[in-house]
Amino acid sequence: MTPAHILVTGSSRGIGAAIAATLDAAGARVAGHGTASGLAADLSQPGAAKDLWARALAALDGRIDVLVNNAGVFEAAPLDLDDADWLAAWERTMRINLTAAAELSRLAVHHWQAEGRPGRLVNVASRAAYRGDSPAHWHYAASKAGMVAMTKTIARGYAAQGILAFAICPGFTMTGMAEDYLASRGGEKLLADIPLGRVADPEEVAAIARFCALEAPPSMTGAVLDVNGASYVR
Repeated sequence: MTPAHILVTGSSRGIGAAIAATLDAAGARVAGHGTASGLAADLSQPGAAKDLWARALAALDGRIDVLVNNAGVFEAAPLDLDDADWLAAWERTMRINLTAAAELSRLAVHHWQAEGRPGRLVNVASRAAYRGDSPAHWHYAASKAGMVAMTKTIARGYAAQGILAFAICPGFTMTGMAEDYLASRGGEKLLADIPLGRVADPEEVAAIARFCALEAPPSMTGAVLDVNGASYVR
């Protein structure tokens, strides 16, 4: 069987690194975005997503079967920042977390349509898309809610062409971002809000991403999968 060709964004650490490693172990051919992978790109910059897609296509011999949009930032923007700084933080988060993912998704859909074959899109969103986040993270929650809505829209729009879309909504996951936030917000108090009693491991999120990328049945398209230890149930 021909291995799946997969682009994973934000794969230099944390959840993205775990996803890339899990897909590689499953036999996929993975092009990772991040400084450790050689496909570096600053997704806060206009044009970076298109350039990344072109370089990933070249690295994967002109074929990408699955796109995993994982790249994201979690940066505080307190309400009392001055106007310009608050807006700059909002726009940076939206650009990286949502706009770049949308650009890459659009390029992927065009690629699959031009090739006349199916493809899969896996978007790593967040529990915050449904539950919201801290008062300093309006922008983060909004960007992840947008990612979920985009995933559902793509699933509905292109299922008949064999183009499938899934979203994953982790809660706290033991990455650098989560560790910093847990420390700043009082780790024990936050853990008490998770019935499972611990945050997720990146490998747990990666296992779900692998399933969506390689195994999920087509009728599952449009699904949003929670990974939050029952800290938010829908």
